[in-house]
Amino acid sequence: MAENKTQPTAKSVPEFLEQIEDPKRRDDCIAVAGLMEKLSGSKPKMWGDSIVGFGDYRYKYASGREGDWFLTGFSPRKQNLTLYIMGYLEYYPDHLEKLGKFKHGKGCLYIKKLEDIDMGVLESLITTSVEHLKET
Repeated sequence: MAENKTQPTAKSVPEFLEQIEDPKRRDDCIAVAGLMEKLSGSKPKMWGDSIVGFGDYRYKYASGREGDWFLTGFSPRKQNLTLYIMGYLEYYPDHLEKLGKFKHGKGCLYIKKLEDIDMGVLESLITTSVEHLKET
């Protein structure tokens, strides 16, 4: 069975964050890193070249495919700050309703800037998602 293309690396998370050119995006990423570290109880590590992940999670789909991933994470993409909220966002409609201004996919939140969202709701969403994954 093929492995995930994105794997953990030994690259430095602080160095990666310091290289973010836009100062506002860099500050947002540093704030998200601190929040995710606190809520996951895990130190950050780089996954590939541009994803910061927290914790470890072993998944297995009904198809039999399985692999390793992180509990929560983020990536400072060009257009948005992408937050990886594992366990499908459709499970958390109450959180999404109150979160603020964002777009989303199945497990990703796309945020322009942190001031557009309610940080208390984001904290609750990350906590709920991480706890759900730790139970499985």
